[in-house]
Amino acid sequence: MNIGSYSTTRKRGFEVNCAPPNAFGGMVEHHFLKFLRQLHTEFTPRQQLLASERKRILAESLEGKKPAYPLPSAMTRDKWRIDLPGWCGDQRNQMTGPADDAELVVKMLNSGAPGVMLDLEDSMVNEWSHQRTAVDNILRALEGELSYYDEKTKTQVSIKSPSPVIWIRPRGLHMSQQGVLENDELLSASLFDLARIAFYLDAANLKHPLSIYIPKSESAEEALWWRDVFQALANALNWPKDFIKCMALVESHPLAFQMEKFLFNLKDHIVGLNLGRWDYMASLIHFHLDDPKWVLPDRNTIPHDVPFFQNLRRLMVEICHKRGVLAIGGMTALYPSRRDEALNARALEVLARDKKNEADCLMDGAWTGHPDQNQIAIAQFPYPNQINARVRGANPCPNLRPEMKGVGQRTLSGTRTAVRTVIRYRNGVLNGKGASLIDGYMEDLATDRIYRLMIAQRVKHSCEAPIVNEALAPVPHTPELITQLFDEELEKLISERDETHLSSTDTLREARHISESMIVNEEVTPV
Repeated sequence: MNIGSYSTTRKRGFEVNCAPPNAFGGMVEHHFLKFLRQLHTEFTPRQQLLASERKRILAESLEGKKPAYPLPSAMTRDKWRIDLPGWCGDQRNQMTGPADDAELVVKMLNSGAPGVMLDLEDSMVNEWSHQRTAVDNILRALEGELSYYDEKTKTQVSIKSPSPVIWIRPRGLHMSQQGVLENDELLSASLFDLARIAFYLDAANLKHPLSIYIPKSESAEEALWWRDVFQALANALNWPKDFIKCMALVESHPLAFQMEKFLFNLKDHIVGLNLGRWDYMASLIHFHLDDPKWVLPDRNTIPHDVPFFQNLRRLMVEICHKRGVLAIGGMTALYPSRRDEALNARALEVLARDKKNEADCLMDGAWTGHPDQNQIAIAQFPYPNQINARVRGANPCPNLRPEMKGVGQRTLSGTRTAVRTVIRYRNGVLNGKGASLIDGYMEDLATDRIYRLMIAQRVKHSCEAPIVNEALAPVPHTPELITQLFDEELEKLISERDETHLSSTDTLREARHISESMIVNEEVTPV
């Protein structure tokens, strides 16, 4: 992809997470490093090979060989089934949020949601101090000891009992960790996160098995990496072989064709799949950057039941229920507000429709990010799940690339919104926030990636797929236009800075340069 020959100042964006010198100085940490090195020797080379394979598959897609269903095999023909444990039978709502915010973690755990996902990935800043705080919070939450001081009530707020199922999302296989091993050797960030949590965990105090949410997978073969890591950790720590359980996000286009094989490869550990739809949308754009027919409309004009989502939902449900595991829906981005009554009513109405659609597709639950969403989400799904429900005669190979005709609008205003959002998101990152509330939507790395890809896509194909202004006249999306939009939106944000509580002018300018340079330099990998 070549979206232009112009240059911009290159500044820091997503850097590799690097531990500071002497981050592991104590005796316990010395034992941890010994534990980690043994795992690293086996699993980091495999992780790097898998990451290289991703690049090959993407390159093939951009040359016309799109992801496709595999040929039938024993994995799809045989009548194997996974026994769903009782402790996770009800996951009608899984609240999710960054693990570095102790107050948010406690509030999620006390929300009444049957599941809570503590995140080290998309809603987190990939920076050492944030990641270390997050793991500390996770360990204390698993032990039931995490609390925070409430300034309003002047009291210490603890986790209530009984607490929900706690899921942990480590960083994905595409990411590396630096500064931990000798010679500054890179290691798999996924492996590092899992090893830290498992090593320091008091498994005897857990209310349920250690439960992991696998992110960003792109093939069924990657499931074997996670399986082998889970079992290596269990072996090293004298746990039962299948002690670590997991769910996995389907948020890449290639994996959508391989879900059943993915389940098979993890059948001793996995209890469900989740449609991570915002990352899936980004992946769909990424794997079709060569195709002008797949220039997506403005993000917020794409309905929740658009065919490329709806067909995947139904396929996921059929596969999951056929094999005895949960099918979980995605996050509704529009956020409720306790200060804006109209926005709050709209957000909760959108939430109810969205989750009702997922329930009607026979999904078993979904994600939310705010305590006020919990009861509405839970109410849409039958208790405890719909695993025994299947559609008679379901299509085993539905079209996962249906035509986009008649869906949404492609507008200059939508491009401007994308530019403004990526600047504001990056500004949040530079201020230590991996997720930010922007114009009523909770935006994290998935949103940022969607918008960066949308802008790149529009520059590449605006002649074949026109983007129109308010007068419905086509507007060629040249690199110069994108630079102009970045300049204009930056100046607006600077002028609004006091009103919107944004940070310093210098940080906003840096956020603007990072955002545009990531698009120009084709940095669209979810890191």
